[in-house]
Amino acid sequence: MCWGLFWAGVSWAHFLVLLPERDLIGAERRAVNLEIFFTHPMEGGPVMPLERPQKVGVFVRGKEYDLTPLLKVYQRPVYEPWRHETSDKKVPAWRLFYECTRPGDHVFYVVPEPYFEPAEGVFIQQITKVIVNAFGAETGWDAYLGLPIEIVPLVRPYGLWEGNLFCGRVLKDGKPLPGAEIEVEFLNDGSVRGVSGPFVTQVLKTDQEGEFCYTIPWAGWWGFAVLSEGKTLSKDGQEYPLELDAVIWLRAYPRPVRE
Repeated sequence: MCWGLFWAGVSWAHFLVLLPERDLIGAERRAVNLEIFFTHPMEGGPVMPLERPQKVGVFVRGKEYDLTPLLKVYQRPVYEPWRHETSDKKVPAWRLFYECTRPGDHVFYVVPEPYFEPAEGVFIQQITKVIVNAFGAETGWDAYLGLPIEIVPLVRPYGLWEGNLFCGRVLKDGKPLPGAEIEVEFLNDGSVRGVSGPFVTQVLKTDQEGEFCYTIPWAGWWGFAVLSEGKTLSKDGQEYPLELDAVIWLRAYPRPVRE
C-alpha cells in the first residue's frame, strides 16, 4: 500500500463534527452525549447554521438503531470561547443523549442536509461517523455501514496514543475510491495557537485501493474528511454541484510518562 502526504494549500476546510463526550464507555457511566455542528475545527469557527439532519443512527453488533427522534436543537456560539471574538451570535446545532446498554463498538453516524456554500457556489454534504466503545467489547469498529460514501477504519479508531498511525479505506457506493483527496484537521480546544496558511489543514490522497494513512501528531480529537463529487442540486432555479464527503472522527490520548 502506498499513499501521499502533503500540506494543504488553502484553509477554511469545512467539517461536520459528530462529537461524543467520551469515546470509551464503562459500567460506571453508561450514557453519552453527542453534539453535531458544522465548523472550521482548527480555527475555532466560524460555526455555520445546521438544519435538522436527515438521519442519525448507530450500529451495534450488526443491528442499526434510528436515533433521529432523539435530536434536540441548541444554539451554539459562532466562535469557540478561546477565540475571544466580540460576536455573541449563535447558530443552530444539534445534540442527543444516548444510553449504551449493549457491550461492543457503537458506530454513530449522521446524514446531514446539504449545506449551500455561497462563496464557493456548491452544496456540501458530509456523511459523518464516530466510534464509541462500550464495556470493553471490541466488536464492530471496522464494520461497513453501506452509506453512500464512508471511511472504514483499518486501525482500531479508539485507544490511540498521540504518534500512532491511523489508516482507513474509503468506499463510495461500496467500491474503493482511489486518488481521493482527504483533509485532516485538529478540533482545536485552544491549546494550539498561531496556526495559519497551509498548516491549518493537512491533505493526503488515497491509493489505488482507496486506502490512506496518517500519523497523529498530538493528543485530541481529529477529523478526516474525504472529498468527492455527488449529483447536482437546484437552488433558486439554478443548478449547483454537490460535494459529497465522508468524515470520521477519532481521539488520540497523550502518551503516558515512562518511569
